[in-house]
Amino acid sequence: MSASEEAQTHSTNSDPNDQSLKFAVAISLLRSKVLQIRSNPSDSDVLRWKRKAKERKQEILRLREDLKEAEDATQCDLFPQTASCKCYFFDNLGKLSSTRLGDGSDRRFNDVLRRRFLRQVRFKERRRKAVGSLQRRYSSDSNTEVETEQLRASVDFLVELCDTVSPVGEANFANWAHQAVDFILASLKNLLSTERNVELIEGIVSSLIMHLIRGMCSPFKVDESLHTDSDAQFYVQHLIRKLGSEAYIGQRVILSVSERISELAESLLFLDPFDDSFPSTHECMFKLIQLIEFLISDYLLMWSRDDGFDKMLFEEWVASILHVRKKLELLESRNGLYVLYMDRVTGELAKQVGQSSSLQMLKPEILDNLFH
Repeated sequence: MSASEEAQTHSTNSDPNDQSLKFAVAISLLRSKVLQIRSNPSDSDVLRWKRKAKERKQEILRLREDLKEAEDATQCDLFPQTASCKCYFFDNLGKLSSTRLGDGSDRRFNDVLRRRFLRQVRFKERRRKAVGSLQRRYSSDSNTEVETEQLRASVDFLVELCDTVSPVGEANFANWAHQAVDFILASLKNLLSTERNVELIEGIVSSLIMHLIRGMCSPFKVDESLHTDSDAQFYVQHLIRKLGSEAYIGQRVILSVSERISELAESLLFLDPFDDSFPSTHECMFKLIQLIEFLISDYLLMWSRDDGFDKMLFEEWVASILHVRKKLELLESRNGLYVLYMDRVTGELAKQVGQSSSLQMLKPEILDNLFH
């Protein structure tokens, strides 16, 4: 047999085995690949799911931002969130002004600051409400109910602000205090025009006056190296002075303050001058007398031109001031400045009454005591 014939015969005999082997190897590789695909997804699938998860996360973040903007109404703000009060609210602090105090506000910032103040008040209210707290219900219409609740919340906010924040050196105190005062005055004016919930409103205002007067005569925790308690108390006095631009508040402040002075006069009459509480009582007396002078000088003529001016209340606090003047005469041997300060107050009061015929409706005996 030739060599060519032998090679052909060998090739013919080996071909079936080689083909079977190759086919078996191919099937094995194919099965292995299928099993690998089933057990381990491809890199493209992993990346696709990661991309979808990232898109969903970004969508959720965008929705949260949209919700926050809708709640805060920041899309309506004409000024950035760094906008702050530019009104110099605490100008003339502890000083007698030659003209009536204005609000001094920069109107451009009112809308922004008012919305920010309301958000802060609502935040404080949500924190304040506890389980089982009584919810107030009013018999008036819904608008008056909402306005009354906002007035109460604003009063609580201002009282808490004065109790927990030192007015001196606190950057946000002027901003929040100014917005609280403006909001209280605006809400009170609207509510008084409806002539509803009179007793409730008077209770809210009386509570505000009581807390602020007490705060004005109470010590604050301040940095003794920079400020004194007296500095902080002048800030609270100024808050009361600003609130007094509304006759409904101002007249009640004068009546409450005069009654408080009368109580202090009695306590000082029997208090040992070396008692630890004497200096603070002494300072409180002067701040209270000064506050009455501020309110009379700043606002009395303006009050008298208001159609809603309460003449009976006016007569009541004038009589109370004259009564205080007599009580302080008993302390003249200890400190004659009390009487001198009250003489200045009654002199300013007589001057204002003499300039306005509408203020001269007082009883004859009260007028006689005032002008003599």
